[in-house]
Amino acid sequence: MTAWMIYGANGYTGELIAREAVRRGLLPILAGRNAEQITALAKSLDLESRVFSLDAPDLEGVGLVLHCAGPFSRTSRAMVDACLAAGAHYLDITGEIKVFEAIYARDAEARNRGVALIPGVGFDVVPTDCLAAKLAADLPHADELLLAFSPSRGGRTSRGTMRTAIEGMSKGGAVRREGRIVQVPLAFDVREVPFPGGPRTAVTIPWGDISSAFRSTGIPNIRVYMAASRRGAARMKRLARLAWVTALPGVTSLMQRFVAEGGPSAEQRTTGRVELWGHVSRGSEERTMTITTPEGYEFTVRSALAAVERLLDRSLSGALTPSQAFGAGFAESIEGVVVGD
Repeated sequence: MTAWMIYGANGYTGELIAREAVRRGLLPILAGRNAEQITALAKSLDLESRVFSLDAPDLEGVGLVLHCAGPFSRTSRAMVDACLAAGAHYLDITGEIKVFEAIYARDAEARNRGVALIPGVGFDVVPTDCLAAKLAADLPHADELLLAFSPSRGGRTSRGTMRTAIEGMSKGGAVRREGRIVQVPLAFDVREVPFPGGPRTAVTIPWGDISSAFRSTGIPNIRVYMAASRRGAARMKRLARLAWVTALPGVTSLMQRFVAEGGPSAEQRTTGRVELWGHVSRGSEERTMTITTPEGYEFTVRSALAAVERLLDRSLSGALTPSQAFGAGFAESIEGVVVGD
């Protein structure tokens, strides 16, 4: 079997993926910058390890890298460079629009090298990307796409996710209008979304589909929403007015330093569910579809490993979205996913 690597395996999500990989009989090389943590984890799982920074990547003999070290806006380019140089496929679990755009811009390089670059193979953005692709196939001339998700209540956010969110605060929100990505305030639009479990208030967020869903579907107008209480939506709007503070020199780094380790508990990952809703339209024509997935981090573990297994088993090249690489039905092939109307 082709050798493959998890870089950032000592992070919250990377470790979850590593442990599940071993349970499935897969044998990744565990890698990262923290020698003590990487070595200890690899020893506990009886796996090979490598310690290196992205200034001097070591991909010798590696055919695929699952990149889990964020914020990806700081780390992805160096790893993509290394993968292209080594002829290794690249996967990551980013949700950052900037990262998607940068990787898609390298499509020609990837094709020339015979390498697949597939960002966003976790909860960001597999379920929403596949939902968008299915809806676009059902209404091929749609000119507007709305996507929304309602995450499990009460679950904690990992340190990596929080650091990424802080980094993006100064940039505000984003939507796609007439094919162009447009910056907007955080939570600039609030609407009620008919999720499978009932209607919930939802606010616009700068989710990766603003980039990836356009590549998958060609639909020129895209918004992504996340469920929030009305109080939460109002709080986000207040935060948007203070976003300029995080753009001041050193503020983002300072805030990131105080982010504590964390993430949902094993019970929350096992029992949590996420509801997703998608809607496409053109004039009076419209289509709607829903899916329900396992809790977000749990889904990421399952979908990332499914992507690894599929990519190791086939020949792909270019910069691709999950639905382009593995088909619009990829999300529903993941254990625990239920497709609605």
